[in-house]
Amino acid sequence: MVKSLSKRIGNAVILLLAVLVLNFTLIHIAPGDPVEVLAGEMGGATPELLAELHADFGLDQPFHIQLFTYLGNVLHGNLGHSFYYDKPVTELILDRMGATLLLVITALLFALLVGTALGVASAQKRNSLLSNLVTILSLAGFSAPVFWIGIMLILLLSVAVPIFPIAGMATADEPEGTFAYIFDVAQHLVLPVLTLASIYLAFYSRLSRASMLEVLESDYIRTARAKGLSRFLVVYKHALRNAVLPVVTFAGLQFAQVISGAVLVETVFAWPGLGTLAFESILRRDSPTLLGILFFSAVLVLIVNIVVDIAYRVIDPRISAK
Repeated sequence: MVKSLSKRIGNAVILLLAVLVLNFTLIHIAPGDPVEVLAGEMGGATPELLAELHADFGLDQPFHIQLFTYLGNVLHGNLGHSFYYDKPVTELILDRMGATLLLVITALLFALLVGTALGVASAQKRNSLLSNLVTILSLAGFSAPVFWIGIMLILLLSVAVPIFPIAGMATADEPEGTFAYIFDVAQHLVLPVLTLASIYLAFYSRLSRASMLEVLESDYIRTARAKGLSRFLVVYKHALRNAVLPVVTFAGLQFAQVISGAVLVETVFAWPGLGTLAFESILRRDSPTLLGILFFSAVLVLIVNIVVDIAYRVIDPRISAK
């Protein structure tokens, strides 16, 4: 396992370097000038001031000089300085990272656990009401855009029936006490989590159902039943362990999609995370902040993929033996 992890980490470093170069190149050739955006918000600027700002930001240098300067800064742990917020990019990311991780991890775990449970339960009773409901849920989850689901949840559970808060991560006047604050954040978290988890809940339920149906037809399952083992042991001890492998694999592969989906969800619910920061950085042409967010997301996805590999080996010992 150590040899395999070392190889994966080496490949991850090469991939991160390629991601850095590609992101920087794409943002560099994209239309828009951050200095002109800043000047527009200030009410205008003289050509001399514009030239001075270009020089301060290093935008007057040739592309290859800007690229090598950026790569050198990243290698030294410096993600740059935000053009708009006038703060280090690392500080901006750290300030917003907790909110995004809370949203993404909660949504992914909810979709993974509930979706797998629904799929396993429906696989045991084909053509039942539960099985048909899982199919309908999957079709609805795949068809509906995530931002539309968020808006519908707001209209239903925040406007028509005011159960949950509409936007933000906490109320303006934070409640006194740790438990009161946690409960307040949990209330604000419900709608964004349901919105972000909707499409992945549909996917995991269908995937786990199909995988469980295939495993239940296996020879070793028939042997376990012939030995007189209870239905619970056959399904949840023998079948589930193999049926969950494709679900775990796709959960790791889709982590990047969950992060990208968080941009829309955070925008709809004004969730103060990296998605909202990325959206604002795009509008303001704040390339250092956007590059830092993309780099952090790539690192996070690679770490999750390595963790999934380890989990895969723990779930299926046959892989560890290879």
